[in-house]
Amino acid sequence: MALIVKKFGGSSVATPEKIYNVVDRVLRDKKEDDRVVVVVSAMGDTTDDLVALAKAVTSRPFGREMDRLLSTGEQVSIALMAMAFMEKGQPAVSMTGAQAGILSSDTHGKGRILTIDPSRVFAALEAGNVVVVAGFQGITDCGDITTLGRGGSDTTAVALAGAMQADVCEIFTDVEGVYSTDPRIAPNAVKLDEITYGEMLEMARLGAGVMQPRAVEMGSRYGVPIHVRSTFCDKEGTIIREDYTMEANKHVIQGVADDTNVAKVSLIGVKNKPGIAHLIFQSLADKNVDVDMIVQSVRTVEDTITDIVFTITLDDVVMAREVLASLKTAGDIEDFVINEQMAKVSIVGAGMLGQPGVAAQMFGILSEENINIEIISTSEISITCLIAEERVKDAIRAIHDNLVIDKRG
Repeated sequence: MALIVKKFGGSSVATPEKIYNVVDRVLRDKKEDDRVVVVVSAMGDTTDDLVALAKAVTSRPFGREMDRLLSTGEQVSIALMAMAFMEKGQPAVSMTGAQAGILSSDTHGKGRILTIDPSRVFAALEAGNVVVVAGFQGITDCGDITTLGRGGSDTTAVALAGAMQADVCEIFTDVEGVYSTDPRIAPNAVKLDEITYGEMLEMARLGAGVMQPRAVEMGSRYGVPIHVRSTFCDKEGTIIREDYTMEANKHVIQGVADDTNVAKVSLIGVKNKPGIAHLIFQSLADKNVDVDMIVQSVRTVEDTITDIVFTITLDDVVMAREVLASLKTAGDIEDFVINEQMAKVSIVGAGMLGQPGVAAQMFGILSEENINIEIISTSEISITCLIAEERVKDAIRAIHDNLVIDKRG
């Protein structure tokens, strides 16, 4: 008897026919004594359609009301899927995030799961039901709905699997697993049989859309194996776990990630004095603007004025403009420029540790492609370059084919 959490994304439940395909898949895989929880996203483009409706009403980010609006997409999915299970003779019950016991922070649009009390889910399973849970949402301690950000249904599924001590969390998607890069861009991309939590977290954080970073964090925290696989075939996908089962799987570089949801912010004429960086970034943090890839440069050795460059997500541009305009009015910065036509390209792999020269090779490949690097950042297992968005596909293909494939011997 196994306890399994299965997550299906929006493309997998986009139509009633696809919902029935998911139901058939779950029932086909389910052994007699298995207990199954199904986490689903909103149908197809529902979330995008709801965002468009909101933008037709207002240009301002009314977080609480936007979360209430967006959460309805998943509620449609869970009700329809529970009905489809029952139509097939399988008892089922649908639950919102709140009903499944998911308590979240009050940061609207970017909520974090704080705790999960799955007692109601367990009770429904014990009664013989398949439990269908709405992904992407939780509830605050004062009863407000909060959505969990892009890819939040992944986080819901993995966190629920951890809280319930499930045997595995299966993430079903429209691809067969985690690839060394996007196969739609680089035809030579290869499916990875295994990847560590650490490597997958870097891949996800740096733009690989197959998993949300918080979901990988949850998997690592609870030690839940995550199986990323295709909705449309029975092939084995990619297992995300603590470490590899075979030493041979430890390649120097696991893959290339890209992120086009990026804007470069340049602060011009910042006073070079203690406390100014804290003022700027605390002001942004107070408005929940995520900041990455920070670079500060002094114009001349004796100059008291500096420039600061950093990146944010496109989702945060409107709020960042408001914050920076206030800082400019107060005289803390002379001016600012936001460039929304940027992208990140990154290489990831634990095998880079103790392998000198990998960064130089990456920079050389970009140079040969005549691609300018705006900002560089590194971690122990990743190297990221900020480049012009219009060149990101060229960068991915060149880096993947000349560096990743070469290093996989």
